[in-house]
Amino acid sequence: MNLTPQNRIEPGFSLSSVANLVFLLIVFFVLNSSFVTPSGLPVSLPVSSQGKIEMQKVAVTLTKELQYYVNDKKVTRGTLEGELKSRLTGDGGSVVLLIDKSVPSEYLVDIAGIAAKLEAKVVIGTKLK
Repeated sequence: MNLTPQNRIEPGFSLSSVANLVFLLIVFFVLNSSFVTPSGLPVSLPVSSQGKIEMQKVAVTLTKELQYYVNDKKVTRGTLEGELKSRLTGDGGSVVLLIDKSVPSEYLVDIAGIAAKLEAKVVIGTKLK
């Protein structure tokens, strides 16, 4: 009676599945990092107890010196609407308002009105507590 196994299994390890997993993780993080447009401008944002992460398309920053920026590009109040119109696609999109907390709220309402006129979703950027 012969008790040796008929099929012999080779104890080798293939790295192709690990390489595929690492590649997919890299692609995932690269795609997710492109969804957020960080603003590097020094703005003191107001504090909020509730927060929701929003996919950001266009960021409008207003500093305490009342200087307007659209995605780190300095614009004037008169050219703000044209700049927003060129950056927003036909489906509206979203505009994140990063306004210094010392700026009067009338400026916030003005910028939000421009974005609403362009049928964009308006999100106010804050810091969480």
